[in-house]
Amino acid sequence: MTFQDKIKKYAYLINVVLFCAITYFFHEFWWAFSTEIKSIPGVIETAEWLANMVFRASYFIIQHTYDSQALAETGNTIRFSNGGYITVNESCSGLKQFYQIIVLFFLFPGPLKQKTWFIPLSIAIMHFTNIIRIILLGIVTLWLPDYWHFVHDWILRPFFYVVIFMLWVWWVEKFGGIYRYQGRK
Repeated sequence: MTFQDKIKKYAYLINVVLFCAITYFFHEFWWAFSTEIKSIPGVIETAEWLANMVFRASYFIIQHTYDSQALAETGNTIRFSNGGYITVNESCSGLKQFYQIIVLFFLFPGPLKQKTWFIPLSIAIMHFTNIIRIILLGIVTLWLPDYWHFVHDWILRPFFYVVIFMLWVWWVEKFGGIYRYQGRK
């Protein structure tokens, strides 16, 4: 068996390992240098702007679907009719996930032409995912407040990685990877 045959045979495994390595090293890099990253001019302002966008969209949907009594307060806070609240701050902006998507798909093998539209689409999907996350946290705040921390930390935060993984699977199946499947060039 040639080296190329071995690459073909283990391409899925190699791609998964590469995905995990990029994701892990980006995560470690981000937390090791988050203070320095956030001190770059414009980064915090962008995170705050994104947090405000997530807050506004989430509040609109919450108020028009399941809690018409919800109030918007200063500081991107949604106060629910039961007195509970959610504050959407810069750490809830999704900016880390945007950077993670950019790094992952920039480094992962595949055609640059496809990356020019796939990366922005992936960022838009992550932004929408973040809005859904806040809406779901609102449901928990309103009806299951005792479970808020569990749902936030162990269900909805990891959900970002599930979405990133699904985007990656889409990328590998359609455009890239260590070995291009089904004879694609």
